[in-house]
Amino acid sequence: MFLRIHLAIVVCFALAACVTTGGSPGAASNIAPGERPEITTDEAGLWMASEDVERQLVSSGRVITDPALNTYVKQIICRLSPEYCEDIRVYIVRTPHFNASMHPNGFMQVWTGLMLRAENEAQLAYVLGHELGHYLRRHGVQQWRTVRGTASAMTFFRMAAAAAGAGYVGDIGYLVAMGALFSYSREFEREADDVGFDMMASAGYEPREATRIWQLLLAEKESSDEPDQFIFFATHPSKEERIDTLETRAKTIPAALSGSDTGTETHRAAIQSYLSEWLRDDLRNRRFAPSEVMLNRMIAARSHVPEFHFYLGELYRLRGDDGDAERAISSYLTALEMTDPPSDVHRSLGLVHWRNGRHAEARTAFENYLRAVPQADDKAMIESYLDQL
Repeated sequence: MFLRIHLAIVVCFALAACVTTGGSPGAASNIAPGERPEITTDEAGLWMASEDVERQLVSSGRVITDPALNTYVKQIICRLSPEYCEDIRVYIVRTPHFNASMHPNGFMQVWTGLMLRAENEAQLAYVLGHELGHYLRRHGVQQWRTVRGTASAMTFFRMAAAAAGAGYVGDIGYLVAMGALFSYSREFEREADDVGFDMMASAGYEPREATRIWQLLLAEKESSDEPDQFIFFATHPSKEERIDTLETRAKTIPAALSGSDTGTETHRAAIQSYLSEWLRDDLRNRRFAPSEVMLNRMIAARSHVPEFHFYLGELYRLRGDDGDAERAISSYLTALEMTDPPSDVHRSLGLVHWRNGRHAEARTAFENYLRAVPQADDKAMIESYLDQL
């Protein structure tokens, strides 16, 4: 847990006390490439607070520093908005939730849960373009001026406390704390939608993918008994309005201004080495219904990927509902029929068989695991299981 609650509270009061010369409630002009606010303005105070959050993020241990992955995401930003390419700092944050956020000083968080769920580069580009829209239109400073003009210091305190602990688990509350303080109005969200859509279409991406990624997330949300966990829906226009608007725009945008590039293979290649890690992170949330929707969608698109079948089996094993043991075994066996399945399939298969009293099958699976990974870190533990069997 890295963005401590006291940071959110300190930021709140610091912003409440910022000098306001040159700042007034209401609309602000678009930010220009390379622009920084004058030091005497309220916007400069907002930037300084955002810079504190950025420093905390950088030292959190949750930022993925892999040059290839970061270059991939930054190239999308530069393709969407070449003139602002140098102004945007992108941090890929290992957090298994669907979200990205843009801060007023030009730093963007891209969460691994978003990168995992995006089926292709075009879908990711739409979300990143949406966040760029908030930055270009200065929505952060506009919202801050509205909040500052209508809320007391105690209200700021309550907002910080709520943002840092509003029902989210672990790091998620701290990650959203700063964003929750400046959650954008629905009108700003609509404007950011338009900017993001125009950016992706002008950059040559297939515009219909903007609708597709919302439909994917909506399917997960509707499967969940905890819909409030879906942060990206919190301040956005209704799902029906969002999907209808994007579908209409995709149909009416002139062909000369759009393209058909989805970047599917490029995106898959960029995240391939992280699939197991991110899928494992997702299952640790124990939000099984949305994860099941996601995994079944992935299998429908690429049934030959053994990791998808393995982690679907893991979901069933961990959930343990009626019939899940057989579902887990079926998924594990399917993974084992493929090329280069994860070696952990054997161990998990052994655990399910053992739990269900199938000792011979469990022994065979554990022995296969030790043959596949002779120097496994848990070798002693598996050998103790074999002794008990």
